[in-house]
Amino acid sequence: MALRIATRLPRLAIVGVVLLLASATLAVGAAKRMAAVPQGAPAPVTTPTVTVPDVTGQAFVFAKGTLEDAGLAWKVVGSVHGYAANKVAKQIPAAGTKLKDTGAPTITVTLERTSYPEQGEPEDVSPYFGTSVQPIGLKPATPAPAVAPKPAAAKPTAAPTKRAASRTPDFVVAGAPKEPSDEMPLTQRAKLLAGFIAAHPKSPANVRHFLYQHSWVVTGARFGWWHGAGALRALIAADQSAQQRWGIGRKSELVARAALADVEARSK
Repeated sequence: MALRIATRLPRLAIVGVVLLLASATLAVGAAKRMAAVPQGAPAPVTTPTVTVPDVTGQAFVFAKGTLEDAGLAWKVVGSVHGYAANKVAKQIPAAGTKLKDTGAPTITVTLERTSYPEQGEPEDVSPYFGTSVQPIGLKPATPAPAVAPKPAAAKPTAAPTKRAASRTPDFVVAGAPKEPSDEMPLTQRAKLLAGFIAAHPKSPANVRHFLYQHSWVVTGARFGWWHGAGALRALIAADQSAQQRWGIGRKSELVARAALADVEARSK
């Protein structure tokens, strides 16, 4: 019995060594595979941002529309109130600043008077609640504008487009801004507003759209922009449609009628 065990010991030793080497090899391989598998780190969360547009120098009626289109709220500070024809003298934060999108970050604007009279009701806050302003990083310093060298020879200017050439002001108001050539005419804007009222139900967002477009047409017509009287007549029709469909618009109609009387008197 002892002899048989003695003769098998070398074989058992060899088998043991083989098993030991195999287990070591498996352990090393498993360790390598575990090292090769990337650790599951959570992906970085991208913070939604909004960039502050430049509204300095713009008439307030246009500046507030620019801010609202960018998803921003606004408020007017200082002694000059939010009448349509007043001009933006200062804005905080500055143009180009990136903000965390907190919902409707509130831009503060300071206005200055122009030679155009203050008419209607001032608007010193946006029609919806603003949220906190949280800048992301620092806005780099703006380099001084380079002075362009004078060309050796004047190049011929391109002929004005038919659309721009045909939009001659109905009358000139001192200090009033010129009609933007890249915006639709007042008549088209008023007709689109009437179609918008007919196709949409009353809601806070739709009412804000109505009031903003209404203010644009009235202000542009008072500035003497092209076909202002015709635009105001179409706007009055839109006001009457708003009264029938939404139950609002009587006050807006009175504003449009007063503007129409003023525009017709100036156009004679």
